Amino acid sequence: MVSLVRRADVVEVIGAGLELAAAGWGARRIAEQLDRPTTTVRGWLRCWSRRAGQTAAVFTAWLVALADDPASVMPAPVGSVIADAVCAVTGFAFAARARLGMLKVPTWLLVSAACHGRLLAPGWPRV
Repeated sequence: MVSLVRRADVVEVIGAGLELAAAGWGARRIAEQLDRPTTTVRGWLRCWSRRAGQTAAVFTAWLVALADDPASVMPAPVGSVIADAVCAVTGFAFAARARLGMLKVPTWLLVSAACHGRLLAPGWPRV
């Protein structure tokens, strides 16, 4: 079980919450689905939305560096900064698994490793 810096929940739970937010779910609905306090989920979403653009840029650059054919795995913009950031992060994980032969490593575990657990920490990313 891997946690993010300054977060009590494991990264897979937080990542699932971010994916649900990208799909248009609100904090209350996500909290119910994940059996977490609404205030906790709101905290994740606040942190994510403040730095979604920067996070998307970092993970897109890493995706391009890892992919043999970046155009084939580059996520298309989906219309919201939050959703675009989740797409960039999951696209990076796809490219990392393909490049490094880590096909069974969960997406959010790779994401946590790539950012040293600082995905929602203050000051990350530095762009």
